[in-house]
Amino acid sequence: MSLVMSEPMRSYLDFEKPVAELDSKIDELRTLAASGSDIHEEVSRIEEKAAQALNELYAALTPWQKTQVARHPQRPHCVDYIQGLITEFTPLAGDRKFGEDEALIGGFGRFRGESICVLGQEKGSSTETRLKHNFGMARPEGYRKAVRLMEMADRFGIPVLSLVDTAGAYPGIGAEERGQAEAIARSTDACLQLGVPNVAVVIGEGGSGGAIAIATANKVLMLEHAIYSVISPEAASSILWRDGTKAQEAANSMKITAQDLLRFGVIDQILAEPKGGAHRDPEAMIATTGDAIAAAFAELNGLDSSTVRNKRRQKFLEIGRKLG
Repeated sequence: MSLVMSEPMRSYLDFEKPVAELDSKIDELRTLAASGSDIHEEVSRIEEKAAQALNELYAALTPWQKTQVARHPQRPHCVDYIQGLITEFTPLAGDRKFGEDEALIGGFGRFRGESICVLGQEKGSSTETRLKHNFGMARPEGYRKAVRLMEMADRFGIPVLSLVDTAGAYPGIGAEERGQAEAIARSTDACLQLGVPNVAVVIGEGGSGGAIAIATANKVLMLEHAIYSVISPEAASSILWRDGTKAQEAANSMKITAQDLLRFGVIDQILAEPKGGAHRDPEAMIATTGDAIAAAFAELNGLDSSTVRNKRRQKFLEIGRKLG
C-alpha cells in the first residue's frame, strides 16, 4: 500500500487522489483567506465538492480498496479503543512459560462500570511502537498469554472482549520452534470453552489463525471497511498465480469484506464507519464500537455457562449454512 502525502497530519490512499487534490486546493485558499482575501464562498464550494467526492468513493469501495483502508496507518488501533472505552485498565504480561509478547495486549479493566477482560493485537503507530509490538503479529507466547487471561476471566466470571487487528500470527523460525500452530489451536479452544460471554471486534485486519485465535466468540462484530480472511491477498496471489503483483485480483475474489462475511454468517454485525473511514474520525468510531459492544454483551447477560457455550458452538456450526 502506498500513500500520497499532503500535510504531516493527513495522508491519502492511492484511490483518494481526487479528494487529495481538492483538499490541497482548500488549504491554498485558506492560506489566501488568512491574508485578507474574501474567498470564503469559494472555500465552502470546494469543501462541499470534496465531501461529495469522498462519499462517492467510499460508497463503492472494491475489496482491494477496503484492504488498503483496513491497513491505513492512522486508523485507530487496539490501544486507542482501550483508552477510549476501558477504565482502570491493568495490563498483564507473560505466558508463564517463555516470556512476554507485546504484539498481543491483555489485561483487566472496567467497561461501562462492569469488569471485563480485554485481549487485542496492537500494530503500533510509529516506527518505534511498530517494532515494539511486532506489527501486531503475535508469537506463541502471545496466544499462551491470551489463554492464561481467558482462563482467569472464566474463573472469576468476567466476560472477554477481543479487539482483532493483525495481518496474521508471526511466521518466524523461533515462533514455529516454540509451537505457533499449537498455541493458536489452544487459544481458539480456550475461546470455545469459555463459560462467560465473549465478544470480538475486527477493527482492522483479521488475518487467518492469528485472528481467529482470539475471535472465536459468541458475537463477532466487524467495522465496515475492515477485512477478515484465511490468508492475505498478497500471499494468496503468490500461491495461486506465483505472482505477488496480483493481490488486487485475489482480494476481489476472496470474499474478505464485512458485507460478504455477514452474508455467510461468519460475523454477526457490521459497524458503520465515519465517511472516509475510521481514521478520519477515530473518536466517533470508538464511541460507535463501544455502543455495539455494550449491546452485544447485553444480549448474553444472565445466561448460564452451558447456554453460553452452546450458543457459541451453534454459531460456528451454522457458518455458511445461510446460503445453503
